[in-house]
Parts: sequence; structure tokens; C-alpha cells
Amino acid sequence: MPEDRNGPETHPLLKYIVNNPDAFAHNVAAMIEAAGKATAAYVEPREKGEAKAVMTEEITTVVKTLAQVGDWWMRDPARMMEAQSRLAGGFMDLWGNSLRRAMGEDAPDTAVPAPGDKRFADAEWRENRFFDFLKQAYLLTSRWAEQMVDEADDLDPHTRHKADFYVRQLTAALSPSNFVLTNPELLRETLTSNGENLVRGLEMMAEDIQAGGGDLKIRQSDTTKFKVGENLALTPGSVIYENEICQIIQYAATTEKVAKRPLLIVPPWINKYYVLDLTPEKSLIKWLVDQGRTVFVISWVNPDERHAGKSFEHYMQEGVLTGVDVACKVTRSKEVDTVGYCVGGTLLAVTLAWCAAKGDERIASATFFTTQVDFTNAGDLKVFVDEDQIRILEDAMAQKGYLDGSKMAAAFNALRANDLIWPYFVNNYMRGKDPFPFDLLYWNSDSTRMPAANHSFYLRNCYLENNLARGEMVVAGERLDLSKVTVPVYNLATREDHIAPADSVFVGSRLFGGPVKYVVSGSGHIAGVVNHPSRNKYQYWTGGPPEGAYKDWLDKATETPGSWWPDWDAWLRAHDPREVKARRIGGGRYNVIEDAPGSYVRKRV
Repeated sequence: MPEDRNGPETHPLLKYIVNNPDAFAHNVAAMIEAAGKATAAYVEPREKGEAKAVMTEEITTVVKTLAQVGDWWMRDPARMMEAQSRLAGGFMDLWGNSLRRAMGEDAPDTAVPAPGDKRFADAEWRENRFFDFLKQAYLLTSRWAEQMVDEADDLDPHTRHKADFYVRQLTAALSPSNFVLTNPELLRETLTSNGENLVRGLEMMAEDIQAGGGDLKIRQSDTTKFKVGENLALTPGSVIYENEICQIIQYAATTEKVAKRPLLIVPPWINKYYVLDLTPEKSLIKWLVDQGRTVFVISWVNPDERHAGKSFEHYMQEGVLTGVDVACKVTRSKEVDTVGYCVGGTLLAVTLAWCAAKGDERIASATFFTTQVDFTNAGDLKVFVDEDQIRILEDAMAQKGYLDGSKMAAAFNALRANDLIWPYFVNNYMRGKDPFPFDLLYWNSDSTRMPAANHSFYLRNCYLENNLARGEMVVAGERLDLSKVTVPVYNLATREDHIAPADSVFVGSRLFGGPVKYVVSGSGHIAGVVNHPSRNKYQYWTGGPPEGAYKDWLDKATETPGSWWPDWDAWLRAHDPREVKARRIGGGRYNVIEDAPGSYVRKRV
């Protein structure tokens, strides 16, 4: 008889027996009470009209898309029979191999998890015949469903992309690892604790539904452990300017000499800027200041109904160009270096093209972090962008004047559901454990709203019509042409990016009219950017001009261990090595409004 972890010669099934029936019964009653609270937290905002009763239009989009896949297969009985036979054959192999193992024979696995799939790490998924069969049956079925989409030849590319995404979301949600009775680790924990884990989990679920205003807002980090301005966003500086759109922060110098050109950072307004200033050990902003940079950062407002009409033009004029004005006046410099991150980089590229059209030459260089200007290969986010879905969003935004930040956060999390949704769902609500305090995930949950006019313009002109790449975007009376942008560009992509794929950034590099240094960092959209040299993590690739195919470029590129930050610093210095005496906050031109990180970034929704 096999040896159990808790003692020798213990029957394996004893791990799946209730230890204390009385305590278990008591906890079942507590579960029912906690489930009632969760239900009330869901229902109450809907009864008050504060939340949608049912996501009818979104569900209809999913059903219509998957129905087109089914229709393609059903139109030809022969191919439908072939698909069914393929699935049935897989199950016959699985059943046969399972019987052979039960009889003590060696038999191969019919389906194995992909490398890096952490859902089936527990030993019981391999050693227990029931759970092993369940795992392989799930893998067979989910892969078969994905093949059904992939082989539906007559679908247009967008419909196929949507169908593939929806199927992956469904199969991720239906994984046996997400349910107590089909996950050996969860089942053991539930029985040995007499169900206390589920009581705690349902209580946490009720709290998170209430925090989400009737929708489940899955906590990814212990939010009680962090506070902006106390243990996050600590680099010394001051807010020296503010308007309806943004605050502008200048950071205090830490060196006697600084680069002559100031550096203006344009973060995305979809998230808050302090991802670049998490803790002193990770902060890009602090590192730049310590390298002798006069750093200015735009901290966008967290908008409400008053900002409904604020458009891309407003964000350019009152945000980026105002930031350039402030940086130039404070430092008495005629030129600035600029940085744009994600959609902030797209806005910066728009600003560069507008400045080129107007003859404004104050921006001397541009660095882009994971920024798309050509949205042809924009990845899974394009799933959410077509005329019908934009119309649904615009109708929703028209009621409030903005898009709730939770909607964008949910979309981003869905891109990596098996990393950013289901592990936390299981940990929080099945195991009843608080998530680990992680500054990056705390920031990720600190979502921001999007003004209706701005977000609609962005979705239509970038994702839907790709007007910036086509030279057909019009902003503030100017038709924009990126080929007229001749300033030097440092264009950073990250190899595992699900939001701005590296090949999309690569293609966009060709649209600029000046010299472009294309660099690829290891890891993804955030960790690949926020990678302090002291941590000695990941790597980056550099090579020649971004020409030909992305894969060919990467195969020939030079790999360097560690952070790309020093390479970027060397690039900046090569374009302007001049230094001047360190500048004081405000430069005698602006008064201090408040200490960094300012009030705009502290507003949570």
C-alpha cells in the first residue's frame, strides 16, 4: 500500500474523507450564509439600476461568433463526422491507456499539459487514476475545440480571431483545476479543513463583489499593504503645474551635473504613471534622476463625467505639448527628450507627427516603451474591436461620460486568463487565502477611467481603422504623417507582450522618417520595461535596422544579459552628451503646488 504524506501505509482515499463531520456541517451552514451575502452584493446594485442586469449584448457577440464556427462544420456532414471521429478516437485512446495502467501495464499519456502550465502541478494529477483521466480528458477536449476554430477555413480573419479567443477563455474557465470536486489539491484542503477554506473564500467573494459595484473584482494583491506616497511612488519631487487633464511632476536632482536636455515621460492614461516609480529598488524614475536626468512626468487625471468631451486632441495639447512647454521653461532649454509608454507612446507619436506638420522642433528625441503605431498585428486586444463592439462601448460611455477602468482591466487580464484570473480565483475563493502582497499587481488593480471622446477616437482611429499608420489620422486640423518625423527614435518592444506584440512594434518602427533603434527586452509588457539593472534579470536583443521579418531580425540580433536601461542611457548620451548644473524645482518659473506623487494619482475608483 502506498505511503501517504501524513504517515506510512495510509490508504490514498483517506486523504479525501471529512475529518470532522460536525465541523463540516457547521461550515456548510456558514457557506450558505456567505453565499447569500455574495448574492446580495451582486443583486443590490442591479435592483438600484447601478449595474447592468445581464451582459446581453456581450453574450450575444460570443454566441454569434461561435455559431459561425459551428455553421461552417455543420454545412458539410462528412467533415463534421471526421471532427467527431477525431474527438471520439482521442477518448478511445485515453480509455484504453487508462485501463492498461489500471492493470499495471505501462501506457503513454494521450494528452499532456503544455510546458509551463502550472494548473496540474500537484502530484495527484499524475498518480491518481481518476484525476489523471480527468486532466487528460480536459486537455483532449479543449485542444479539439481550438482545432475546430483553426480549421474553419471560410471564416474571415477577425471572426476566426474572436472565435479562437472566446474558445480559449471558455476552456480556461472550465478547467478541472478551477473546481473543488475536480481538483485534488482543493478537495484535500476542503476536506481536511472541514470546509473552512470555502467559508473564507465565499466571504472574500462577497467583499470583492461589493468592491466591484456588483461585479466580481478579483483581488490580485493584498491591497492593505500598499499606499501611494507612503511605500509606492517615493522619488522626491513636486507637482509644479496642473490643469483639467493632468498634473506635471518635476523630480529633484540628485547629481551636481545633469543632462542639458530635460526628459519628459508620457505614461498611458489607461493606467497610472507610478508603475515607473514603484519602490526605490525598482523605480525607473529614480534611476533616471540618479543618472543625471532632469525628469518630468505627466500624471493624468482619473476622469469622471466632467471629462466626457476630452479627446485625443485635448490630451495632446493640454498634456504632451503642455508638458514640453513646462519642461522647456523650467530648464530654459529649447529641446526636450521624450518617453512614451504604451498608449502614452501612441499619443507621443501623434504629437511628433503634429509637431512635424507645424514645424515645432522642440522634441529632440523620442523613446517608446511597448508602443504601437501600426495596429495591423495588434494581438488579442483586436478581438474587442469591431463596429458592433465599439458601438456597445460608446452607448455605455454615453450614459456616464467615461469607461469604467474595471472594463479595461478585465480585458487586459483576459489576455492571460490562466495567469491573471483563474489562479487568483482559485487561491482567493476556493482556498480562502489572501493573495500575496505584490506591488506590481497592486498597481495593476489601481485602475483608471477613460473619457468617452478620447477612448472612442483611440479605438476607431487606431485599432479599427489603423489611420495613424495609413497617414489618414487628423488631429487638431492636421493630417498626420509619421514619415515626416525625423528625430532619433529608441523603440523598445518586449518579447512576451500580449498588449503591444513585439512584431507589431517592429512593423511600426518603419513608419518613422528618421533613424530608429529597435530593441527587444525579455519578459512582457510591464516586467520587460520595469527591469532595474541591479536585479540582473532577463535580457535584451539589439541588431540592425528593423527591416525584413521580425523573426529573422531576432534570429540575427545580439543578446545581452540583464536590463536594457544602460543601453538606452548610452543612446541618449550619444545624441546629446552636454551637461549643465542641476536645476531646482520649478526653475523660478513655477511654484510648487504639492509634493509628488500629487493628488491626481491618488484618486481610486
